[in-house]
Amino acid sequence: MQTADELFAAAIIDFIDYLHERSLADTTIDSYQRDLRGFTAFVISRGCDAPEKLEPEHIIAYLASEKQHGKSASTIGRKASSIRGFCRFLFMERRQDKDISQNTQTPKRQRPLPQVLSQEEMDKLLALPDTSTVAGCRDRAMLEMMYGCGLRVSELISITVHDINFELGYLRCRGKGSKERIIPVGSFALDAVNDYLSHARGKLLKNKHTQELFLNRLGDKLSRSGFWRILDGYGRKLGYDIHPHTIRHSAATHMMENGADLRVVQEFLGHSDIMTTQIYTHLSRGELKQIYNEYHPRAKMKGKQ
Repeated sequence: MQTADELFAAAIIDFIDYLHERSLADTTIDSYQRDLRGFTAFVISRGCDAPEKLEPEHIIAYLASEKQHGKSASTIGRKASSIRGFCRFLFMERRQDKDISQNTQTPKRQRPLPQVLSQEEMDKLLALPDTSTVAGCRDRAMLEMMYGCGLRVSELISITVHDINFELGYLRCRGKGSKERIIPVGSFALDAVNDYLSHARGKLLKNKHTQELFLNRLGDKLSRSGFWRILDGYGRKLGYDIHPHTIRHSAATHMMENGADLRVVQEFLGHSDIMTTQIYTHLSRGELKQIYNEYHPRAKMKGKQ
């Protein structure tokens, strides 16, 4: 006869396999797994000996316990989301007669407002790299791409030399969960990348063969921590503590300040589930490119400002 630990562990493994089938990111799945291990250890200690015997009261008691232990609202909210997903899975697999998490009240997550640079501050940041040097030429291209396309740092460092269509002005971007989206690229970013390809990348690449666009001084793919250090250095010169997401948030904010619709910004940032064959649900690529050119400050053609 299986113990409660074994029964819950088997159910979690089945749930994790289900998440893998849905192509969720590994970091997201790891987070689910950690959260559910803590939850199931708690309910087992309270006498629940099988997933089928979970009750709403178990969820309420666990979240209340986490709050008493000083966990933040955002952490509790994330754990509640993991538990809801697990409970929906149990119901879907008919291990429960109903989704016991459906009407469970959980604390609302209070999201802090993201740090945003003004357009003037962003212009100063973009002007900092010394493009007469190999590193500065690369850094300018990275910053222009991150701001011009509203990229996450993971998306930026994953760009390959084949992902940018210079003729049409588009970037093929691989985002969270390995999902792809097509993003318009403005003339400032295209010019910066062209300059980097012409004068700097070959010197960084040396005799190596790699497809990643942005390289470190050893000729290898630039890492997340490597980009963070580069950005932190420029932030210190401006007197700011700048994170990679600061640039992404700034790009979205500046588009909205210039009149872009929220729906357009959501598409631009890739917040919706956009698949390779269904890149835009409501907007054609041409429509997004037109709106991008109109509202993003770095998309305007030089000499026409």
